[in-house]
Amino acid sequence: MSALDQQESRKRKRLKKRYFVILLLVLFGTGFFIGKSYSARELPSTPDKLTNTHESDDKTEESSHKPVEATKEEQANEETVVEEKIPKKVVYLTFDDGPSKLTEQFLDILQEHGVKATFFMQGSNLKKEHLQNSVKRAAQEGHYIGAHSMTHNFKKLYTDQQFVPEMIETLNLVHEITGLNPHLVRPPYGSAPGLKSDLMRKKLADAHIKVWDWTIDSNDWELAGKPSQILQNIKQGATSDREIVLMHEKPQTLAALPGILNFFKEQEYEFAVYDEAHHFVLNFQNDSNL
Repeated sequence: MSALDQQESRKRKRLKKRYFVILLLVLFGTGFFIGKSYSARELPSTPDKLTNTHESDDKTEESSHKPVEATKEEQANEETVVEEKIPKKVVYLTFDDGPSKLTEQFLDILQEHGVKATFFMQGSNLKKEHLQNSVKRAAQEGHYIGAHSMTHNFKKLYTDQQFVPEMIETLNLVHEITGLNPHLVRPPYGSAPGLKSDLMRKKLADAHIKVWDWTIDSNDWELAGKPSQILQNIKQGATSDREIVLMHEKPQTLAALPGILNFFKEQEYEFAVYDEAHHFVLNFQNDSNL
């Protein structure tokens, strides 16, 4: 081979090497950009998925804290339950003139029937020590004890205007015996005409004393030996959804009491005891301050 041929051969080899190097560079560069292109398309998708996941979690958390609205049927059931808790007919049994030798027997019958009553007791009887245990028992068993004056004397109470002082004295006696602080009184012979004096009623209001009369008068005090007539009087008088029955601690009333309790149960009345926190006006003078 001539020197010229050898020189041409070396040139071709150098050119091949350059072409090979260039080819490698081209191939390498293309692969790099292709890989980068794929990565660029994949990366944005990852934050999107994470964002969606958090949004889903947030919604789940919100839904877990969001109160579930009751269906109409559930709301109706709840309203029915509330209505059932409110008694449609209520009767308050009240007994005047105690304590007496019959108080324990009245309490026994009431306890047997699971009924609480309201007692308006007289100061002259509260002073009798042998009756005070009955007063304590009545209070312990959940009955309300109010005042019915010291003397039960019309002239002293109304003509001589000793009503307020006598009621305060009687309420103090109830407190000394039971530890309770009652504020409800029942006027002997009723607030009409007894409490027609505006001044007397104002004194009661100033002393935070409330007054209760009645809606049914059993007239038991004049029906000795006639318990059936007492029951009949009460049946005839029970005409409204809220009744307050006037009775006294008398033998004939004690005999009539089981029948009275059964009658009101049959008529679907609920028995209630006076509650100072839910006082309602019930006086013949229609004085809203009492």
